[in-house]
Amino acid sequence: MSALWWLRRDIRLADNPALLAALETGPVLPVFILDPHLLARTPKRRQDFLLEGLAKLDADLRSRASQLVIRSGPPLAALQKLLAETDAQGIYTEADFTPYARKRDAAIAASLPLKLFNGQTVHAPETIHKPDGGIYTVFTPYSKTWKTHLPENLKPLPAPGNFPPVEFPASEPLPAYHSCALFPSGEAEALRRLDTFVKEKIHTYGEQRNRMDLDGTSALSPYMRFGMLSLRQAASAALHAMRQACTPEAQKSAEIFLNELIWREFYIGILYHFPRVATTSFNPALANIPWRNNMGDFEAWKAGQTGLPIVDAAMRQLAATGWMHNRARMIVASFLVKDLLINWQWGEHWFMQNLLDGDPAANNGGWQWTAGTGTDAAPYFRIFNPVLQSIKFDPHGDYIRKWVPELAAIQGEVIHAPWEKGLRVPGYPAKPIVDRETVKDRTLKAYQVSKEHLNLTEYT
Repeated sequence: MSALWWLRRDIRLADNPALLAALETGPVLPVFILDPHLLARTPKRRQDFLLEGLAKLDADLRSRASQLVIRSGPPLAALQKLLAETDAQGIYTEADFTPYARKRDAAIAASLPLKLFNGQTVHAPETIHKPDGGIYTVFTPYSKTWKTHLPENLKPLPAPGNFPPVEFPASEPLPAYHSCALFPSGEAEALRRLDTFVKEKIHTYGEQRNRMDLDGTSALSPYMRFGMLSLRQAASAALHAMRQACTPEAQKSAEIFLNELIWREFYIGILYHFPRVATTSFNPALANIPWRNNMGDFEAWKAGQTGLPIVDAAMRQLAATGWMHNRARMIVASFLVKDLLINWQWGEHWFMQNLLDGDPAANNGGWQWTAGTGTDAAPYFRIFNPVLQSIKFDPHGDYIRKWVPELAAIQGEVIHAPWEKGLRVPGYPAKPIVDRETVKDRTLKAYQVSKEHLNLTEYT
């Protein structure tokens, strides 16, 4: 008898509880199903990253006397067919917590022997709760409880050696894909990057992570999004770095990185417990903001033609690479929502269409945080000043010059706001598409309308 190991968002051999549980029962058939529902919602660059990761995983499996079986179609039908073709007695897979994944898995478990294992998170969403059983919606107490639940030795599980021999069913070929030079896919690359980050950057992460002109972040998010690197592997590395730190500042930097990982898990839990956030504001009082939703402004934002150099640099980085620095994500999100008064869901959707690391929980959580509509969000009245953000986090303008070549010849602080000095650059907007002097009052009034709307409906 054999078991199916159904991969979804765990494209790795190391630290894979579902795989190791399947191997404990005997021979294992690794399976990946190309789900048309998900593929239709996945942009090409993210599909390419996934497919390359699957190709590399298949090579790793073949070096261990196994291989990856590819099937396409609705998962239930594909799994039923595989069970009929083989002697597999169970389907072992990592739990996924998005609304679609939970609905899909519940339907499959109703008729097939599906066994779910937690591997996407350090703590399964239902295991972290308040002392009274309630759900945490504020990050700081959540993170404290998250840390107290850690085992003394958070040691990731090893990758298996050779797989037991088994007869493999027919496999479909992987679709063609293009490799990304900036983000080579696969588990080996994920582990290499984690190792490099821990050795070279984690102890300065606290002071450098917000600098858009420096290579101070981990850039691990695409690998965590597809489970080529587990959150437990990353958290274990962060904890080890905290213990090995030579100074309090270095230890704090490693802890800041750990907290970023916990934020990721926090948002997974929010989407799990409050699936409505996928379609509406977490805060009901801010679900009826009268957005301007000016299409011309939105197109300028997408194209990196707003006249705000730091915003345009970030949006062009996204278009060119499928990735954006996290500080830049906050700046462009605040500009779209608070300056242009465009629905945060438009920005959330654009990011999901373009980000290599586009993840439903993290992306939604980040946008709602910036918009002020989410759980433990930035105050709705906080409006980033993109020029001040630019001066602080790209002080020499190097990030701007890299991504907005029209401005490459500008020296000094003028590059952050060239229009203020009357500087006009051919091919670049003469001034920002919005007058920032009018932004705050307009935005606060719109948010207040939504709050008043809720108060009125409570009594009608």
